[in-house]
Amino acid sequence: MTGQPARPDPHGPRVRTHTWEPPVPWAEAGDVSGPELLRKILAGELPEPPLGSTLDYHLVGYGEGTAVFEIDPGEHLLNPMGTVHGGVLAALLDSALGCAVATLLPPGRAYTTTQLSVNFVRPVFADSPRLRCDARALHVGRTTATAEARVTSSADGKLHAHATTTCAVFAAPRPEGAAP
Repeated sequence: MTGQPARPDPHGPRVRTHTWEPPVPWAEAGDVSGPELLRKILAGELPEPPLGSTLDYHLVGYGEGTAVFEIDPGEHLLNPMGTVHGGVLAALLDSALGCAVATLLPPGRAYTTTQLSVNFVRPVFADSPRLRCDARALHVGRTTATAEARVTSSADGKLHAHATTTCAVFAAPRPEGAAP
């Protein structure tokens, strides 16, 4: 560290404000299947998870064993190298992978990520076009699930990152006082 002050920005500081609804834990969403939970989020009946608002990425679609998210890169997501931070793409991938698994879960079952492996193929910049993350469940069993996903440019389809996950599948927590 040189002790020199940061170079002032000739355009002044930026301000970014975001809002979110308090999350509704799966246990409080009702005894619903994974696809029903995602349907309720897309329909606005349940709030989306706050992380999506924080990083400005969103679930845009799902099917049996699949989930699709989109993100618009921006300056607020940059690391010191001037590229979108890898953790942003990892969070995007993790969300899409988990939702792909969720689409195959019956009522009373939930999941959590136990392993995430991400490969970054090409950089994403603040002015990069919208990115699309397509995830596909490969196996969803009684106790484990696996899935794979790809992040591509909506402009030219070029691959920016890809990932795989392993998830633990377990009995969903029940609201306090609910019968088992």
